Amino acid sequence: MKVLAVTNLSQAEAYQFQGFARSGVQTEVMCPPSSAYTEFLLENNIKVTPLKIKKHFDSKAIRSIRARLVNTNADILHVFNNKAVSNGLLASRGLPVKIIAYRGIVGNVSVFNPVSWATYLHPRVDRIVCVAEAVRQFFLNMSFAGWRFPSYKPVTIYKGHDLDWYREPRVDITQFGIPEDAFVVTTVANMRPRKGIQFFIEAMNNLPVQIAKKTHFLIVGKMDEKALRKSLNKLGQNTSRVHLTGFRKDAAAISGSSDVYVLPAIKREGLPKTVIEAMAYGVPPVVTNTGGSPELIEDGKSGIVIPPGDPGAIAGAVKILYENSEQRKKMGQEARKQLNEKFHVNQTIRETLALYREVVEYK
Repeated sequence: MKVLAVTNLSQAEAYQFQGFARSGVQTEVMCPPSSAYTEFLLENNIKVTPLKIKKHFDSKAIRSIRARLVNTNADILHVFNNKAVSNGLLASRGLPVKIIAYRGIVGNVSVFNPVSWATYLHPRVDRIVCVAEAVRQFFLNMSFAGWRFPSYKPVTIYKGHDLDWYREPRVDITQFGIPEDAFVVTTVANMRPRKGIQFFIEAMNNLPVQIAKKTHFLIVGKMDEKALRKSLNKLGQNTSRVHLTGFRKDAAAISGSSDVYVLPAIKREGLPKTVIEAMAYGVPPVVTNTGGSPELIEDGKSGIVIPPGDPGAIAGAVKILYENSEQRKKMGQEARKQLNEKFHVNQTIRETLALYREVVEYK
C-alpha cells in the first residue's frame, strides 16, 4: 500500500508515519521544510518532500502534490489540515487515489460555506478521520433540505500520544512570582474567545476566602492583558494571584509543575493537547463539557467535567481538589494511566491502517 500524506507534521503525526512504514506501508510525507520532525522521518527511512502551502488554492502546491501522486501511484492521499484538503482535492482530479481528510476541531464547517464544499463536504473525500467522537457527531448532525452528511464518512480515531514524549523536567514556577507553598492552578491557551479565559480568571473570586488566599492561577500562552482587564479588575485584591506568562515553549512542563490543570473552553474543542500534556505529567484535569474534552477523562476518577462558561463550577472543582490531596494525587495517577491505555499512538496507528485497508479494499 502506498500513502502520500500532506501535513504540517506534529510529533504525533511523525510517530504515526513511523508506525505505518514499520507495518510495510510505503509512506511519503509532504510538509513545510521547517517542520521540527523532518529529521526524525528521514532517520526512519521515510521520504520527505518539502511543501509549503500558502493559501486554500495554491497553484504551485497543487502541481507539487499532483506530481508526487502520479510519481508514487499512491493508493491514499491523507490530508491533515484545511489547506492540504482543498489543494489535495484539486491535485487529485482524474486520479484513482482515495482521499482521507483529518479534522481536529468541532464546527467551522457549514453547508452554506463554499469553502466547506471545497474541503470536508466535497464528494471526492472518502473518509474524514475525526480526532474525537464529538467531531464525528458534528458531521453526522449536518443536514439541509433533505440532504444528510453520509454516515459512513466520519470515523473517530483519537490522535494518540506516548508518555515518553513528556519527560521535560518540571519548571520552577516561582519565577512567575508565585510563592513556593502556593496551590497552583494552570491553564494553557492562546487568546481566543472560545477558550473561556475570562471565566477562568473570574473563578478566583468564587473560591472561599481562605482557599483563595493560598491559590494562584497561572495563564500560559499569548494573551492580551488589556482584553482581560475587565475580568482582572473584578478580582480586587485577588488580582495579584493571577499570573500571565505569555508564550512559552515549555508550556507542557509548566502544566506538569502545577497542582491542577483547567481548560475553561466554551466551544469547539477537539481533543485538546494541553489537557493531554497535563495528564501525561499526572496532573488532574478539570475540563468543560464541550467538544472532545470529556472523552479524555472519566469524570470523578481521572478528572472533573464541568459546564462551560461557569466560573462557579471552575471554583467548585478547584475547591474539591484543594481540600482532598489524596484524591487529587490519585486522580492525577488515573489521568496518566487513562492516557497511556486509551490514547496511545500505537492504537492510532492500528486503527488508521485498518481504515486504509477498508478504503482501498486491501487484503
